[in-house]
Amino acid sequence: MDKFLIKGPCKIKGQVSISGSKNAALPILASTILFDKTVIIENLPRVKDIDTMVNLLKSLGSKIQFLNNKKTVKITKNKKQKIFAPYSLVKTMRAGILVLGPMIAKYHKSVTSLPGGCLIGARPVNYHLNALKKFGMMYEIKKGYIHAISKGKLKGTNFKFSNISVGATENSITAACLAKGKTILKNCAIEPEIKNDLTNFLNKAGAKIKWTGKRTCQIIGVNSLKETKYSVMGDRIETGTFCVAATLAKGDLLIKNFNPKLIQTELNLLKKTGATIKTSKDEIHIKGPQKIKNISNIVTKEYPNSLATDLQAQFMVLLCKANGRSTITESIFENRFMHVAELKRLGAKIIIKDNKAIIEGNTEFLGAELMSSDLRASAALVLAAIVAKGQSVINRIYHLDRGYEKIENKLRKIGVDIKRLS
Repeated sequence: MDKFLIKGPCKIKGQVSISGSKNAALPILASTILFDKTVIIENLPRVKDIDTMVNLLKSLGSKIQFLNNKKTVKITKNKKQKIFAPYSLVKTMRAGILVLGPMIAKYHKSVTSLPGGCLIGARPVNYHLNALKKFGMMYEIKKGYIHAISKGKLKGTNFKFSNISVGATENSITAACLAKGKTILKNCAIEPEIKNDLTNFLNKAGAKIKWTGKRTCQIIGVNSLKETKYSVMGDRIETGTFCVAATLAKGDLLIKNFNPKLIQTELNLLKKTGATIKTSKDEIHIKGPQKIKNISNIVTKEYPNSLATDLQAQFMVLLCKANGRSTITESIFENRFMHVAELKRLGAKIIIKDNKAIIEGNTEFLGAELMSSDLRASAALVLAAIVAKGQSVINRIYHLDRGYEKIENKLRKIGVDIKRLS
């Protein structure tokens, strides 16, 4: 099992190019089930979750050809399509459930394993199932599988999500594309990966999707989608992680290939901690302060207007080095403080009260051996090790490989002393 060896403290300087977005590419790949025609998707991140989704599509009968250094895929359909999404492929990532909506819409039946992924909270699939049921899907859960069927075409519907759910919004939009008539979805998740990328991709292929209110989406069903080519947006969470790294390590970093408007909330928080930030169309130039200022009352909520839950762990590391006490309240997932015990091994002073973390600043991190628990917690441990005094070893970095493309190569280029050990 691979691990990272990091010797700190390191100073960050240089430039980094952001990879394609994992969280945008996964629903786009899943939605290719809707197509009979060829689809070409560019700017794919080379991360484990993408490989898993590609293997899942192959198992369902898609023919997939990698081009351009494996960052582009050409997807064509075999005559024989399958409708079974096995546990062996779906168990490692939450996004496996995203094939359910397209399969029911296209083939009117599906047997899909209940999904896996990071152990950061319950993330129930009932939001997906309740929505798809309104389109006419019938289902039962047997031996860990969702056995779903519909009597012919799905029917357009009006549906309001009881909770804002990224995955359920994605599944419902893709299912509605081939449903008969009009669908109106309310209380949708509006992350850029959905409202910008997934919507733009499907519309380019002939879908009729428009956003009629802040969280309201209208879809008019079509009979089929046409051949299309699309480039995935840059990764919002990777961008945020590198912005935190530069702020944390007195850095001077130019971040390329990402639209800064999509992380405006996080950039404003970093400015409050003392970072100097200049932005242009698809670049962020960020300089870290000599002294990091504390922030109280940060709350993670649904996009926009608050810190992304996927960046909470990284911001916590930054606030450990701030000059004073800070607090972060995690309101999305109930298990998302699993990195705290490991940060304490480095010397962090953090108290957890229910879903609130109280962080005492001015921490002098000292290198230690650490264990990754989930994808974003792994990124936080890497950030802490970069500014820790001495050597740190981070075990179980396969979590990190699920969502960051060769992060050690990018970090090495900007001044981090990091090695991957097998």
